Amino acid sequence: MTELDRLTALFGALGAGGDAEDWAESEAEEGLPQLARYRFLRTVWQDIDAWGAGAHRWVESYRCGGSAAEAVERALAAGLTPEDLGALAREIARETAFGVLHALSDPADGSLAPDVEERLPRWRLAELDPAGEPTGRYLDALHEDFAEVEPKGPAA
Repeated sequence: MTELDRLTALFGALGAGGDAEDWAESEAEEGLPQLARYRFLRTVWQDIDAWGAGAHRWVESYRCGGSAAEAVERALAAGLTPEDLGALAREIARETAFGVLHALSDPADGSLAPDVEERLPRWRLAELDPAGEPTGRYLDALHEDFAEVEPKGPAA
């Protein structure tokens, strides 16, 4: 089995579908940590989709108490369904995730003076091998592939 075959199979197992070979070729030919990128973004999308797919569960849970209980009750009383609330929550989660991914790439948001910004720490998300050892590769600009990894079709 070639490295490309191995990577394509792993991308397929992660659900990359028809794009599995393209992702695998990018990693094999360009040396980019595409498998780590895809796996990380897939996990983010699973969390986002849970807001829509699990709406009935979380709506009932939120109705029982917490800071959003009254807002959920008002929304239901106004005629919104758990599916409506799930769609809204999923969109908010998507926007929030994109913002976090963008901040991972560039923490400077323009809110600080340049002389302060240049003295602040930055961060980086690093790839580890299956044994947990650093590979020396980094997952940069994850926000750029965020939409590409979005699951196609209804959330499971």
